[in-house]
Amino acid sequence: MEDRTIMESILHTTKGVCDLYLHGTIESSTQNVNSAFTTALNDSLTMQNDIYQQMSSKGWYTADQAQEQQIAQVRQKFSNK
Repeated sequence: MEDRTIMESILHTTKGVCDLYLHGTIESSTQNVNSAFTTALNDSLTMQNDIYQQMSSKGWYTADQAQEQQIAQVRQKFSNK
């Protein structure tokens, strides 16, 4: 299995874990549970960012820069609501 494929799988899994921890944080009923989920979420987000940065540095994950016109259109769309 290629390194890129492995990293893509790890990134995908980490994103899923972040989603689960976010929902746990939102739905937690006590401060202790909320704190545990918040800590786990922050740790997972840091891990996800580290993985993304490594992939990006190798050219395996690129993000296109939005053009100013696209940004303006989205702002206009949501400012009218």
